[in-house]
Amino acid sequence: MVQTAVELAKAVQSGELDPVQVTEEALARIAAADPVVGAFRRVRTEEALAEARALKDRPDLAALPLAGVPIAVKDVTAIAGERAEWGSRAGDQRLAESDGVIAARLRAAGAVLVGLSRVPELCVWPMSDTPDGVARNPWEPGYAAGGSSGGSAAAVAAGLVPVAHGTDGLGSVRLPAAMCGLVGIKPGSHVVEDDSEGWFGMSEHGSLATTVADAALLLSVLAGRPDLAEVTIPGKLRVAVSTDAPVTRAPVPKQLTAGVDLAAELLFGAGHDVETAAPEYGAGALGGIVARWFAGPAEQADDFDRSLLQPRTRTHVRVGNLLRRFGVVKESTKQEWIGRAEEFFAEHDVLVTPSLGTLPPKALRWHQRGWLGNAIPAVRVATFTGLWNLAGYPAMSVPIARHTSGLPIGVQLVAAPGGESLLLGVAAQLESLNPWLRTPGA
Repeated sequence: MVQTAVELAKAVQSGELDPVQVTEEALARIAAADPVVGAFRRVRTEEALAEARALKDRPDLAALPLAGVPIAVKDVTAIAGERAEWGSRAGDQRLAESDGVIAARLRAAGAVLVGLSRVPELCVWPMSDTPDGVARNPWEPGYAAGGSSGGSAAAVAAGLVPVAHGTDGLGSVRLPAAMCGLVGIKPGSHVVEDDSEGWFGMSEHGSLATTVADAALLLSVLAGRPDLAEVTIPGKLRVAVSTDAPVTRAPVPKQLTAGVDLAAELLFGAGHDVETAAPEYGAGALGGIVARWFAGPAEQADDFDRSLLQPRTRTHVRVGNLLRRFGVVKESTKQEWIGRAEEFFAEHDVLVTPSLGTLPPKALRWHQRGWLGNAIPAVRVATFTGLWNLAGYPAMSVPIARHTSGLPIGVQLVAAPGGESLLLGVAAQLESLNPWLRTPGA
């Protein structure tokens, strides 16, 4: 089993491990397993080895937080000499001349960028397939690894790399984390600053890992905040738990709600105050995220050749452009929802919900299906996640149990702005009380 990022970095810092050897081993795992897993759109074999060789000569090697750690980077961010395809053949084919903020921070921290992970076109869907591959769930390959950071989740869950970068616009880190039995955290607004605000400010960069410590370490690098890597168990908290689907009240499978019950039992046993409670979500908040789900990708598609977009995406973009034209994306909708969320978190420190509204979709060539065939499973599975993107609140998914199908079950933890360290502490407490398998077969 692959070592954790924390373990690998310490071993490389001390000289116990050679970063070139670490990279070679990661590339060998990818070569052996990724033809089945489908995690990577592109593997940077020669480039990664060159990065690892250069890393050996860095005078600050012993101080680099991700020294020699192989990492998958979601195919949405600028990397020098690469192009970010966003799961599409319709975008700019020119190679980036320089690193963007994310790649630059990862390199500065000593990480080795071994590949670009697979995403659905324009990151619209919670299933990550492209014409040249399908990101499969390493626990049960007949199921999707999720999306839109599905390739990143598959790479970590399969043990190809210890950590991966992702982005989360409506659950795109938390959904694949839950499906693949990982820790996945979406920080609050402006914690990880980037060159742009995707999906009208709803999208955030986050981390996927098999342990809380690894997720915290990667997030600390992405955010440029070393304090986030220091995870401490919190004192007594006011914990709210809810298994009711926001607004729609759609039925949620019992084994998914049972994961919330288990988390509540564990946290109550640890001394926290636990009660059943939920925010007043409101239909307006749901309308706010749906409008941005359409309009955000449509805005990005302004720079794409629309004739080359997949049929499902063209439909999505057409609707999004209509919503943009009529000014449906309103700041007031967001502010109204934030006001209700603030009222709720004035009385509670953490909210625990299911991470998923349904079991994961099957691993299929979803890009060949029409818009409605993609939208129905997408909306159903993402029931609990998107509202926290609209609010800009930090949220994460933590493994809690296993479904009878063999798939992992995750719970979502949510806190008020600035609560990233709090969430990581609660997650670490759950990890201690209820340890999970890091990868299938571990």
